[in-house]
Amino acid sequence: MITFLLVGLIVHVVFFISIFDIYFTSPLVHGMTPQSIPLKAPASRLVLVVADGLRADSLFSLLPNGSSRSPYIRSVIENTGSWGVSHTRVPTESRPGHVALIAGFYEDVSAVAKGWKENPVEFDSVFNESRRTWCWGSPDILPMFAKGASGDHVYTHTYPAQEEDFASTDASRLDRWVFDQVKSFFQSVKSNSSLGASLLEDKNIFFLHLLGIDTNGHAHRPMSKEYKENIGLVDSGVADLVSTVEEFFGYDGKTVYVFTSDHGMTNWGSHGAGHPSETLTPLVVWGAGVQKAQRVNEVQPYADGYLQDWQLEHVRRVDVNQADIAALMASLIGVPFPVNSVGVLPLLYLNNSEEFKAESMYTNAIQILEQFKTKMSQKKETTLSFLFTPYQFLTESKQVEITNKARILIQLQKYEDISLCQTLITRSLEGLVYYHKYDRFFLGCSVVMGFIGWTSYVVLVILKTHSGLKKPTRKLLTLCLCVALLIILFLLVQRSPLTYYIYCLLPVPVWYCVLKESGTLTDLVQSAHSLPLWKCLRYFVLVAFGIELLVVSFFHRSVLTIGLAALALWPFCSGLFSKAKWRSLSWFLGCLCLAAFPLMPVVGREPNVDVVMCAGLLILLTSLSQQQQSVPGQTPQMLHVAVCAYVPSLTHSSLLQKQGLPLMNQIISWSTLASSIVIPLLSSTRIFHRLLSILLSLTSTYFLLSTGSEAVFPPVLSWLMFAWINIEQEALLAQGVAGRQEVSSIDFAANIDISRIRQLKLDDIRRSYFFVFFIITAFFGTGNIASINSFDPASVYCFLTVFNPFIMGALMMWKVIIPFIIVMCTFETIQVSTQLSSRSLFLIVLVISDLMALHFFFMVQDYGSWLDIGTSISHYVIVMSMTIFLMLLSVLTHVLTSKRIILWRRTKIHFP
Repeated sequence: MITFLLVGLIVHVVFFISIFDIYFTSPLVHGMTPQSIPLKAPASRLVLVVADGLRADSLFSLLPNGSSRSPYIRSVIENTGSWGVSHTRVPTESRPGHVALIAGFYEDVSAVAKGWKENPVEFDSVFNESRRTWCWGSPDILPMFAKGASGDHVYTHTYPAQEEDFASTDASRLDRWVFDQVKSFFQSVKSNSSLGASLLEDKNIFFLHLLGIDTNGHAHRPMSKEYKENIGLVDSGVADLVSTVEEFFGYDGKTVYVFTSDHGMTNWGSHGAGHPSETLTPLVVWGAGVQKAQRVNEVQPYADGYLQDWQLEHVRRVDVNQADIAALMASLIGVPFPVNSVGVLPLLYLNNSEEFKAESMYTNAIQILEQFKTKMSQKKETTLSFLFTPYQFLTESKQVEITNKARILIQLQKYEDISLCQTLITRSLEGLVYYHKYDRFFLGCSVVMGFIGWTSYVVLVILKTHSGLKKPTRKLLTLCLCVALLIILFLLVQRSPLTYYIYCLLPVPVWYCVLKESGTLTDLVQSAHSLPLWKCLRYFVLVAFGIELLVVSFFHRSVLTIGLAALALWPFCSGLFSKAKWRSLSWFLGCLCLAAFPLMPVVGREPNVDVVMCAGLLILLTSLSQQQQSVPGQTPQMLHVAVCAYVPSLTHSSLLQKQGLPLMNQIISWSTLASSIVIPLLSSTRIFHRLLSILLSLTSTYFLLSTGSEAVFPPVLSWLMFAWINIEQEALLAQGVAGRQEVSSIDFAANIDISRIRQLKLDDIRRSYFFVFFIITAFFGTGNIASINSFDPASVYCFLTVFNPFIMGALMMWKVIIPFIIVMCTFETIQVSTQLSSRSLFLIVLVISDLMALHFFFMVQDYGSWLDIGTSISHYVIVMSMTIFLMLLSVLTHVLTSKRIILWRRTKIHFP
């Protein structure tokens, strides 16, 4: 079993990593020549202001009295500048958002996990191409652009990371600090002649990163007074900033201003997914070279209804993709376009000659075409010539034809006909995607072959107990070695990366094992006449339908409610109700109560810490109802649960009064987390005593991570799990299994009597499916873990309030895993009580979860939007993570249930 577990773990880790290697490889290429517009730029300097976490509707909407909370920005929109909505992409996080704004490309999702402060890949940016850039703001954002710049011309000024505190009395002080620092900077220039000379040069950038709005949004929600007042502070700060800059440069009209945001925020104060409140951000541009507000009388081509809501239907709106802003900034101050940019210059923002617009579009097209050429040549070098398939819509001859024709039109001063440049950009971007996905089909097929082979092997291992085996022939071994050698030679010739060898060679040993066990399948076919075929077929259809139900539940949580309602009827359909009425009713009511949770909103409601205290009372009642006899050490655990249920209320009250996180609450929270795995090991190993200790210990931590109704989930889940253990005993009795032992008398630590271990029955498939169903319910019962924005940052406020993405993420993940462990421990109990080998049930579970993962892998097709593909990928990752967790946590579950730490022993002293 240990060998099988290790091999299975390695195989699933490979499957898990493969999705990132296939779909989340870096899109960047290097070696391109920077492209500059050959004409004089309209602006000498640029001021970029990014209000982190600012939603478009929060800025543009008017107050009930008709006034604006951002009067200066509103006056710019209606009089002196151009505006629109900047559309961001998933993940709507700070790092990818700033990379898109300043570097012009969309970073792959895996880069978020590689570091917020370091660069996982080298990339070019507008800052790097500028003469000098001065930055003020967050220590989480600014360093990555300074370290990514060639040379020493990006200067950063940041406040200490400890200032990013969600429990702060006034998070807007972060923005006030930035504005004050900028004002002091310009004042200090008067006494520094060398710095003054540098500022008077062209191609300079001033970058202000304002984190106050984002911090207030996380702490108080976007609809709060703090969030809205922070917008007003930023507006007045921008007005003062413009006055300071214009005064310093003598109102020379050579400064351009860009005001935008990296991402928005949901009503419940989170971001990361693709909700419109997260992806729609404001863009306001004014100053040198920018088109002034254009009055329109006709209906604008936007059907979202926002223009009417914001009362801006009379001013022309120009929407852009977030990466387009980098191209716009480069054009306005005359620096080369970032070589990795995929942004398209929004011409409607420019107020310049037709020649300048045409040259700008041509330069933009050539810059993107250079990326396409480099990508094509790289792929051509690593592919055999007879296998290489070029992108047909932009062959080398078509590249020359389009570029020459566009250049001639510009020379003939036919500037209005620049559609060729747009065509070249579109085809180059499509070609970049084509070559970026070039190996996906090949790698996908390799992974699918490995997947199908592994699942087939596990099925054969399960069937192995019912038929004899035939030894593999030497011819089979030789054939597999020859196939492996051919694959290695093929990959060597193509100079493929190391991971390609792993994905392509993995199916070989897996299918060797399958073919080696083919005798099992042969014997099964020969004995088919003696099997209950109709019963087997019925079980197969039910399991197939059940797997589809679980797959659909990843997209619609409410499907779990239907499933739980169906499971509630199981005792009545199977005849168990007539033999165990009270246990059947307990199961029925437990299923119905748990079925309510998938129907509740994922997030979005205000914190209700009173519910957490009620949940603490419920868990105490559950533990008392299951307590068979007094157990030493259990009473202190119950008291500890009561304390942990009350701590969130104290924390919430303290933060509401802006008094910060109490130190005692923090000590209780961290000590509870640290001891949650150790305390159960001190309890008795009798089944209900140990399970009760695990439940009390884990739910104590869960309560500290709860803010509302989700705190009730573990008590209800635990109730159903206890009911499941009891009713499985009745099911075992109904099957006529001899030697059944009472659950209350079973000891986890007792030596297993191998002679009493029985073989698999069809009903064990049902037990395994129940387990997988409850695991999925444990994951999705209170939230959608496939969506980053499903978590409320307030969940971790009992532990810390200073922004730390990795610690906060780890705490939220532990909150997700706690119900998972409760179900795992229950399944371990059922394995012991039903006298079945843990390996047998585990293999069936593995087949079910692998079939689900394979289903999601097939769903990850290049159809529809990137958001749809990303959703299927995230679901695949969840199932694979779940399977890996099953393997790893099976060890932890075994330790939690069967091991015990003896702190003291009673000894007798004998005197002579």
